[in-house]
Amino acid sequence: MNYKAYRLYFPVGIHIGRGTLEESGFSFGADTLFSALCIEARRRNKDDLEKLVSFVRDGQLLLSDALPYIGEHYYVPKPMLHIPSERDGISTEKKAFKKLDYIPADKLERFLSGQLDAGRELNYFRNLGKEVSKTGASVRGEEQTVPYRVGMFQFSDHAGLYVIVGYEGEQILNFLEELLTALSYSGIGGKRSSGMGRFELFPCRLHEKLERRLTADGNRYMTLSVSLPADGELEAAVCGATYLLVKRSGFVASEEYADSLLRKRDLYVFRAGSCFAHTFQGDIFDVSSQGLHPVYRYAKPMFMEVDV
Repeated sequence: MNYKAYRLYFPVGIHIGRGTLEESGFSFGADTLFSALCIEARRRNKDDLEKLVSFVRDGQLLLSDALPYIGEHYYVPKPMLHIPSERDGISTEKKAFKKLDYIPADKLERFLSGQLDAGRELNYFRNLGKEVSKTGASVRGEEQTVPYRVGMFQFSDHAGLYVIVGYEGEQILNFLEELLTALSYSGIGGKRSSGMGRFELFPCRLHEKLERRLTADGNRYMTLSVSLPADGELEAAVCGATYLLVKRSGFVASEEYADSLLRKRDLYVFRAGSCFAHTFQGDIFDVSSQGLHPVYRYAKPMFMEVDV
């Protein structure tokens, strides 16, 4: 499989729900990206949607979560591994490691050898940007105006998110680039009508160490995307694994699905950063409930080798 990366720069900012309207995360999962790409494909025609689903289901197209970058530093999830360190006895270092969710890809070896300065990396990561609030107004009836606040994440200059794409063949990559370009204009996340979530798309070069680990064989692998084994894969996947499960839910964003707004079925998936001794293929799951068409939830892993 070939790999290519794309930077997503958000000039206005992004709203990624974290439970309340006033809060916002800064990143989103491969499943969120895939759902948005499905909407863009369906806008073009039904055949493009079926083509996108087929490419992914057959393993010809893979997506990572949206991961942060700062300048030329590209980050990956912190592997869910216990790494002994000479600084284990320092309480401030323990707290820093606990708070650290991402590490620079070019410092993965230092992390795996227990030599990463977590405090320094945590301080530098603050350069990614900041969460801010934006005030809006909702008009009810003819006269009543109700103010509300929306949380958004505003990236610093030269910072944003990037996505790694695994693909089999240039035709598939060109098809995906067309959908990503269309999505850059419509945006991703919430409150897109006010400009949030729209991004500028730039191809970028993966760090050579990261690219090498994407294709290397080893005894331990970390997933760069939310994922879930397909039927028959679960027992082998969890053997010797270290992972966290996260609940994925939400509403169906399709006017053709139902007359009213309906929720997707909940699905519990492995969080990016989960580590496995045995790889698996994963799948696309139908999380529709009472609507008129399938609703696809992406849960295919993108593995990278993380041998200690």
